[in-house]
Amino acid sequence: MTIDPAVLAAPGFGAHFTDHMVLVDFSEQSGWHGRRVVPYGPLPMDPAATALQYGQEIFEGLKVYRHRDGHLRLFRPDMNARRFAASAARLALPAVPAGLFVESIRQLALVDAAWVSDRPGVSLYVRPFVIGTEALLGVRPARHATYGVIASPAGSYFGDTETGISLWLSQNHSRAGAGGTGAAKCGGNYAAALVAQTEAKAHGCQQVLFTDAATRTWVEEAGSMNIFFVFADGTLVTPPLNGAILAGVTRDSVIELARDRGQRVEERPISITEWKEAAATGELTEVFAAGTAAVITPIAALVTDDTVIETRASGSPSTAQQLRDELTGIQHGTIPDRRGWLLDLGPAPR
Repeated sequence: MTIDPAVLAAPGFGAHFTDHMVLVDFSEQSGWHGRRVVPYGPLPMDPAATALQYGQEIFEGLKVYRHRDGHLRLFRPDMNARRFAASAARLALPAVPAGLFVESIRQLALVDAAWVSDRPGVSLYVRPFVIGTEALLGVRPARHATYGVIASPAGSYFGDTETGISLWLSQNHSRAGAGGTGAAKCGGNYAAALVAQTEAKAHGCQQVLFTDAATRTWVEEAGSMNIFFVFADGTLVTPPLNGAILAGVTRDSVIELARDRGQRVEERPISITEWKEAAATGELTEVFAAGTAAVITPIAALVTDDTVIETRASGSPSTAQQLRDELTGIQHGTIPDRRGWLLDLGPAPR
């Protein structure tokens, strides 16, 4: 395929797909088998497949970067592989071995290397997934599954976010509850969030914020991002992983980078009331979101039925900007990777 240079210059997010995909089959008798790289295209699937009938599917999201030496590098795939396995366990799907996970991404990235831009802020977003493929209307885990990997050139998730985005506080819908699938990366979590996301758009907000399902008091996460709060004394606060919040790779990276910078980081519950009161007094100086797609995005306001809580960062550069610059510098190879976060996938001619 001839790649439109305009697509690589400004790809948006998830709108274009590379020429190939990886497929691997699973059965109880043979395990994972039939590894292949094939042209991107539709998947044949029985209408009774458990992925369609019972939502038995999981996915991951990570990025490949082209460095100035011509090599492609993957950011923290070990964390994604572990989370993928944990999601598989929660959805009663077969786990993909870490070695197969990484090698499948390497093979796809190298065969579609021409899709990986070296422009600042542009990368190749990779989407591994597992779906239950056994035709079954009885309620039990599928004995057959398919593992796949697709890829898409990715730019900014929200477009121009220099001044920050706004979040709509969902007061009628929950993303996940205690004992549910909140910590798994599965489509059902995102499908459940879509109605609240629609409300957010109707109120002029780019994303939705969810609180805990039991009391609707405690901040959990946005529709596709973890949340961080910066206080006047420099302390960084983020909600703890409580089984209802996704353990974000970017979240973990932000925590480590902040601590290395000498910032105190607290993983503790934070309520909407504390958010509102701390913003009013100036004790809360900024709020930002973190995720593979969003990277690090400032939150300018939280919008509710009766008020707007403004949280525009006052410092220049803001904490969010400093952390984003360091994180993206490591990812794109302009700042040394002292933590071993990058995996070299090898040289890749354009």
